[in-house]
Amino acid sequence: MAQEQGLEVQHLVKRFGQLVAVDDVSFSVAPGEFFSLLGPSGSGKTTTLRIIGGLTVPDEGEVYLGGERITYWPPEKRDINIVFQNYALFPHLTVFENVAFGPRRHKWPEEKIRREVTRFLEMVHLRGYEHKYPRQLSGGEKQRVALIRALIMHPKVLLLDEPLGALDLKIRQELQLELVRIQEEVGITFIYVTHDQGEALTMADRIAVMDRGKILQIGDPKTIYEQPVNRFVAHFIGNTNFFEGKVTKVEGGMVLVDVPGLAQIWGIPVGDIQVGEAVSVSVRPEKIYISREKPHNSQYNILRGRVDDMIYTGVSTEFIVRLPTGQKVRIFAQNISKDAEIWKITWDDEVWIYWRPDRSLVLKD
Repeated sequence: MAQEQGLEVQHLVKRFGQLVAVDDVSFSVAPGEFFSLLGPSGSGKTTTLRIIGGLTVPDEGEVYLGGERITYWPPEKRDINIVFQNYALFPHLTVFENVAFGPRRHKWPEEKIRREVTRFLEMVHLRGYEHKYPRQLSGGEKQRVALIRALIMHPKVLLLDEPLGALDLKIRQELQLELVRIQEEVGITFIYVTHDQGEALTMADRIAVMDRGKILQIGDPKTIYEQPVNRFVAHFIGNTNFFEGKVTKVEGGMVLVDVPGLAQIWGIPVGDIQVGEAVSVSVRPEKIYISREKPHNSQYNILRGRVDDMIYTGVSTEFIVRLPTGQKVRIFAQNISKDAEIWKITWDDEVWIYWRPDRSLVLKD
């Protein structure tokens, strides 16, 4: 039995005058996958989404869905729906009528419409809201209605363009988990555009990190976070500390980096790195230990500094440590118990920060 084909984009290019908004973008999305296009403003992610949805015509490249070339098909022929940040609900129609709009256009029997609208309203916990109008709903409720209005027609692909961007933090976090649950329940391919790396890490099966029209890396959330391919991805995905220096030794799958005025730091090279090259060493804040006592294990990368600031966040404490060079390093220490070493540390204390060499990534660009 042949495996069902998903969505594939090949070498997409889109120019707006001298600006190359999408620059040779290629990727494939499996049926039923939750795929995220992640990047800063102007990275080309929304333009890529619009090309997939048929709202923008590419200058070069192709789009395939289920093995069919749909590059120049009009949006209504593509079996693809789109959910925008601004909901785009009809203000003069009730919740029921908004969700039923597509099925009515496709002349579904009324009994089927009532059954399916009710089922989808139950799916997003809006049963009983049938007769309300959009003006009577909260932002989160409007977005739920917009979502099921797009899903009720069972498209092969649902495109979501920053759909939670206008919501406050708590509602946004709740809807992130709800979107994942709904996507798993309906089994429809989701392609989700966001600039929020936490959102992408929380929701997506795979992430494509974009910058300046190009895809820099594609991978599952853990790979993208733990094994970024370059400095941009390491910086954009989560928090990290960078140490700048030159490679002085390559040995046993590790490299030694001389950081001027500070120390020599061991780390794992990303790509082909040679002696003498200028590099950045990336270390995540949660992978660094902090103590008032110098560690006895000489295998660690060890630096000395002074506590510049402390930020208590409940789950953890963020320490800002100023090094002798003036550089500041962030450390996230989990608040496990009142007896933990971190509770003895306070402002302006002289401290040691240290981490395992295999928790440093040495990046060329």
